[in-house]
Amino acid sequence: MKETASRYRGQPPEESWIEDLKMAASKIPAGAERRSFQAGITLKYLDGKPRRAENVFGWGRDAVEVGLHEMRTGIVCLSAKKGRCGNKLWEERHPEAAAALMEIAESYAQQDPTFRTTAAFTRLTAAEALDQLRKRGFPESSLPCPRSMANVLNRNGHRLRSVVKAKPQKKSRKRTESSKT
Repeated sequence: MKETASRYRGQPPEESWIEDLKMAASKIPAGAERRSFQAGITLKYLDGKPRRAENVFGWGRDAVEVGLHEMRTGIVCLSAKKGRCGNKLWEERHPEAAAALMEIAESYAQQDPTFRTTAAFTRLTAAEALDQLRKRGFPESSLPCPRSMANVLNRNGHRLRSVVKAKPQKKSRKRTESSKT
């Protein structure tokens, strides 16, 4: 650390601080918040030099540079990756079928029989939901597989529960008072 300390005009952070700052940056979710933190630390300890931040902390200098620009201009860079990547949800691709599914699921919804929670659950299985949608005239090509259907129902608040069958009570001896002899 003494070799790197002599290269900087400002006071560089101590060795223990470097580890703490690295850990703090790793705990912040990636994006504007992390870039802002990294840029602030770079300005405070390393004279605002992204390359030095890369050498000392191991942070990407491009991210630090973007963070410094965001601090200077006040404009936060947002990523459009989430909107461009990945498959859309089944509900987004087939809104009519999703609306019909929610209607079907509501008709099967019940209160928790133990009344321990206020949450409703449905006795509708994924296979039954698919059959109901087929009966309503939705083509097979627009319907997901049963596992995906279960995910759709769970995502929309219709928790699937297995049907609890009546359990026979245990046969146990009745307690008898012992004789007093």
